[in-house]
Amino acid sequence: MSEQPDRERDPRTGKAAAALRIQHQTSWVDLQIRKAQERGDFDDLPGSGKPLDELIGRGDDPDWWVKRLIEREKITGVLPPALQLRKDDAVLDERLDALTAESEVRREVTEFNARIKHALLTNLGGPPVITARRDVEAEVQAWHARRRARALEQAAVRRTAPEPTGEPRRRWWARSRRAG
Repeated sequence: MSEQPDRERDPRTGKAAAALRIQHQTSWVDLQIRKAQERGDFDDLPGSGKPLDELIGRGDDPDWWVKRLIEREKITGVLPPALQLRKDDAVLDERLDALTAESEVRREVTEFNARIKHALLTNLGGPPVITARRDVEAEVQAWHARRRARALEQAAVRRTAPEPTGEPRRRWWARSRRAG
């Protein structure tokens, strides 16, 4: 075929434009870094002034970067199944209390039990599964009891709250009657 067209060659050097760009790319990057330093873009970065050992991690731990990523990004849910189930078991009551319907509570407990069963039947490695399954009916009864206790507590707080003084509170549907 023919040579490359003139527009792809630098007329001063005769080199291909792509080769010229690659040759000058490092100087362009250095220039951008210098400009950013002058603007102060690198001032007060996290880790400035700290030894590199703390920033990089220990050389004897091959997973240092994963641990740092999990810590920095606050990533959850990457535990071995047995440990994740223990963690979920510890907060299950709080999760159930946030639900508003008995059917949702039943579904949540059933799914939790299914995850325990799956972890027991599949050997994915890691520590053994010691989390016990939850009885759905007992959890629903406990959920109802906690709801009743909260409702009684809120009612007691409302009874002991001081009466508002001043004008009676106007309802949203009440029209103002002004003489006009």
